Amino acid sequence: MKTRIDDSFAMLEARGRTGLIAYLTVGFPDVETTLRLAPAIVEAGVDMIELGVPYSDPLADGVTIQRSSQVALRNGVTLQTCLEVCGTLRKQLPLVPLLLMGYYNPILAYGIDAFAREAVARGADGVIVPDLPPEEAAPLVGASRASGLETIFLIAPTSTDRRMEAVCRVASGFVYCVSVAGTTGAREQLPPDLAIFLDRVRRHTSLPLAVGFGVSDAAHVREIGRRAEAAIFASALIDAIAKGSSGDHVERASRFVAELARGADNRVRSR
Repeated sequence: MKTRIDDSFAMLEARGRTGLIAYLTVGFPDVETTLRLAPAIVEAGVDMIELGVPYSDPLADGVTIQRSSQVALRNGVTLQTCLEVCGTLRKQLPLVPLLLMGYYNPILAYGIDAFAREAVARGADGVIVPDLPPEEAAPLVGASRASGLETIFLIAPTSTDRRMEAVCRVASGFVYCVSVAGTTGAREQLPPDLAIFLDRVRRHTSLPLAVGFGVSDAAHVREIGRRAEAAIFASALIDAIAKGSSGDHVERASRFVAELARGADNRVRSR
């Protein structure tokens, strides 16, 4: 059965465009602003949204997202809050894929089956859990598939071919390709061996590839579009939001996305 994620990638392919997947920390700077940011950045050019579930002990997040998560936690944001935000946004954005991104402990505490059912009921299309290895993912993958929720896994440039094969075997929706061996954070340049890494991943899956960690300008998006279907950006967007005053968070985010989107058109594939 076709999903909103499938439909989004099909539309991007038909238009010759690199997808833009944006990360928002739910509750940063507050929940009300998150609800205003999401439709605004879609209007500016975003194709899918990751709704970040704040967590006190992140493994993959750099300083920017850690700080935004601390703010959200102080605001009282929980996994339940994030599910409710997803439900509200689904009514506003009926066609846009919404992905819940967070760590495994809150999901485990919520109840794996209950989480998968509730996520789908609230309109989520997929879940990304950075600290869940494929060897331990069977309960979440099983519950997610039973409910119709895609499970999106990360692959790092240090992954062996055997590891890539194992990840791709359980992944659905798309594969999240981490551009660097490290945490999230805006960077001036993408690694010079990114194309080699993506070609290696491509040998193990027919799913779309999305590249994240370090994506911060239109040139990065343009470069990613030569080998992958989408670019994921998080820290650079959060930085843009954080620099604004309470009255212009949405405007600054929209301007940043519009600038990034200049690199998404006229994709030239090199594979």
